[in-house]
Amino acid sequence: MRLRTTGAAACAAVLATAALAGCNRGSDTAGGKIGIDMPRTDTDFWNSYQQYLEKDLDHGGPAALPLSNSQNDIGKVVSNVQALTDQGAKAIVMAPQDTGAIASELQRLAEKKIPVVSVDTRPDEGKVYMVVRADNRAYGEKSCDYLGRKLGGKGRVAELQGDLSSINGRDRSEAFAACMKKKFPKITVHELATDWKGEVASGKLQSLLAQHPDVNGIYLQAGGAFLQPTLALLEQKKLLRPAGSDGHITIISNDGIPDELDAIRAGRIDATLSQPADLYAKYALYYAEAGLKGKKFAPGPTDHGSTIVKIKNGLEDQLPAPLVTKDTVDDKKLWANQLEKKK
Repeated sequence: MRLRTTGAAACAAVLATAALAGCNRGSDTAGGKIGIDMPRTDTDFWNSYQQYLEKDLDHGGPAALPLSNSQNDIGKVVSNVQALTDQGAKAIVMAPQDTGAIASELQRLAEKKIPVVSVDTRPDEGKVYMVVRADNRAYGEKSCDYLGRKLGGKGRVAELQGDLSSINGRDRSEAFAACMKKKFPKITVHELATDWKGEVASGKLQSLLAQHPDVNGIYLQAGGAFLQPTLALLEQKKLLRPAGSDGHITIISNDGIPDELDAIRAGRIDATLSQPADLYAKYALYYAEAGLKGKKFAPGPTDHGSTIVKIKNGLEDQLPAPLVTKDTVDDKKLWANQLEKKK
């Protein structure tokens, strides 16, 4: 499923369907409406996040303006957020992919006393009311530990990195590298920067496989962007062998989208870390509404199984991201197993 209607187009699409009541969705919230910018809609993870947002908004969630979409462009993030505040948004939910370039806009919002919830990414500078994300260093560490143990501590691994201008790409990459160096020094890691782009990942992996056909492990930092291009390439090269068979390349991914779970079931990949798209949506709206009401939070355990930590520019709610393998892939608690099946 691909959800590509945002902003004004999304509003028209929503009004055209009987299932979704209208664009000024949710009940009136004390203090105003929430403005939400989608970072992109070209990966299954972010499509799922949008799906959960819309579901929550259409079933009693807080009042919100129509979603905008910045299409992985920091300039559009700024212009979209300014448009949302011009339309009356009194709280902002965003997910800036370039976490270093959003500081000046965060300063503008702080001066207007508009609380900001940053989803999945932690801005490098600039005040935020709350960051809603999982522990991305744990992604890198858990992925390293899983691959290292599966490979018996030796081999050659391709790491398809995200955008290193993003805190998520940096956290996962730095943690993966540190873990490999410390725990599995006999594994050679090839770091392939991709800017979260599937075609870049596929091209660099193809070149690496031509130089080093003995690659026996792959780490995908974003299954939503990298899974299908990687599987297509391996299949083309006749390297996609079932888990447990001779010559199988061990693959661990990050996201936890339905396609990854299906690939684990089929033995095409071995594991993923489930990034909670449902909880990202739920708690983005929760904290945005709390910000409108002036509620204060403090570091420590939450009542929803996570921990709020202090960061230099605010607070961060670190949501759990479980490891998923063939033993746990059918767990009904995983968000990807709760999505409605689309015809």
